[in-house]
Amino acid sequence: MKTSTFTFKQFAVQQDRCAMKIGTDGVLLGAWASVEHNPYNILDIGAGTGILSLMMAQRTNAAQIEAIEIDDDAFEQCAENFENSPWNDRLFCFHASLLEYIEAVDEKFDLIICNPPFYSEDYKTQETSRNLARFSDAMPLEHIIFAVINFLSDQGKFSIIIPYKEEQKYIEEASLINLFPNRILHVKGNPTSNVKRSLIEFSYHESDIKISKLIIETDRHQYTDAYINLTKDFYLKM
Repeated sequence: MKTSTFTFKQFAVQQDRCAMKIGTDGVLLGAWASVEHNPYNILDIGAGTGILSLMMAQRTNAAQIEAIEIDDDAFEQCAENFENSPWNDRLFCFHASLLEYIEAVDEKFDLIICNPPFYSEDYKTQETSRNLARFSDAMPLEHIIFAVINFLSDQGKFSIIIPYKEEQKYIEEASLINLFPNRILHVKGNPTSNVKRSLIEFSYHESDIKISKLIIETDRHQYTDAYINLTKDFYLKM
């Protein structure tokens, strides 16, 4: 029987009430997102278990980390994970849709981070209608860009992970509001597989794009040095 607790080096995450469990995507994004600009406040769009916010709390001294979660069960679990963490005084979860949050909050954030709900091939159940309600229908990528316009500070950074096939379209849409990609990471599961994910860091400042590649495994559970170095501050066995 699988435990519902996922234990990291500095915190633990309960996930039995969340549709989206802890996965490689979230951990990659939380480890990769740039924090060198010392963000004072951080916004996590579509928090799920709260994993991204918790990783940001571990990596930064941000005074305020706010997470938005629309799903009832996931919201309650996220709030519980925050409360049980070492950084509960800095973490706040809001039970709202993205558009409700945009209407209610008038604030700028130095870092916005999002592992958006896309209907991926590695998450399938029989409850199709329930799945779709929780996934991209509930938070289309266009809504995320709309939120970034409202909330990103002038010097802020916005980091997101999306399917590789969506990369060019998303960059073009972001450019319409003067958001420019500064860093991109292309992720492959193994040396012979296709690129599956794109991690993109945007800002309002145009620059040469730093594009890099990451291969996760050379063989089953044989992780590459690059993947270990990126995630070793979090995974217990890295």
